[in-house]
Amino acid sequence: MQVATQSSIDLHGIKKLRSGKVREVFDLGETLLFVVTDRISAFDVILPDPIPHKGAVLNQISAFWFNRFDDIRNHFVTATFDKFPRQLQPFREQLTGRSMIVKKTKPLPVECVVRGYLAGSGWKEYQESQSVCGIKLPAGLKLASQLPEPIFTPATKAETGHDENIDMKRCAEILGEDLAERVKTLSLEIYSRGRDHADQCGIIVADTKFEFGTVDEDLLLIDECLTPDSSRFWPKDQYVVGHSPPSFDKQFVRDYLETLDWDKTPPAPRLPKEVVEKSSAKYLEAFRRLTGSDLADA
Repeated sequence: MQVATQSSIDLHGIKKLRSGKVREVFDLGETLLFVVTDRISAFDVILPDPIPHKGAVLNQISAFWFNRFDDIRNHFVTATFDKFPRQLQPFREQLTGRSMIVKKTKPLPVECVVRGYLAGSGWKEYQESQSVCGIKLPAGLKLASQLPEPIFTPATKAETGHDENIDMKRCAEILGEDLAERVKTLSLEIYSRGRDHADQCGIIVADTKFEFGTVDEDLLLIDECLTPDSSRFWPKDQYVVGHSPPSFDKQFVRDYLETLDWDKTPPAPRLPKEVVEKSSAKYLEAFRRLTGSDLADA
């Protein structure tokens, strides 16, 4: 199991296309190499302290779901280092366990959010209008209430700052009606299948975010899939309606930062050792529950 953390990845001779808050993306010609670092961000600011094992957990959970959903077209090629092309073999130590090769696609300019429970920005919007992204909901719901059925609540992607929630009408204006309906249907299906599996593992998937891309006319699920960074995971045995349950995601780190006198702009404060260790343990526990195995290097 990997112990050393990786905050930045550079591969000599391999072209880096971009560096996100967590992922580094390299151009392999016909495919891309995704490498997941141990960086963690909160309030859109990258924190100075990496979280041990985080990158490997995110990478391998995504690989788990892509393999499980192999009947749904997606961009996943392989996460097995021994199957990587020869040009990457010198970088085994940096890449093993935390990287995958994916197909190149044209990402859609909309993030596909599915909510099964009332939390986060959805809870705030419900309190103001009894609706989320234009979808009217029953009166009397509380924080963390399960919705009558999962809802599709898309958002526009923001290069900086927060994404903006939009309604289905705006989504159709951006993508076209046919494509908007296709991503809505797929998002709800993938969420439902992931939710049902997670439920058997003692995890509630309160909400999650998917991304899709196109290759010619084909629509593919891309980016990450049902990870603790793209989803709100709650432990079933600690779930109580009306209260914000403890989560397996970085909410634990956000909650700590909220206790500080920090204006949520760079530079971010250092995290205490116990916060780093507990956060790492939460990611590892999510992996064990969902996959039924311990984190592997390959």
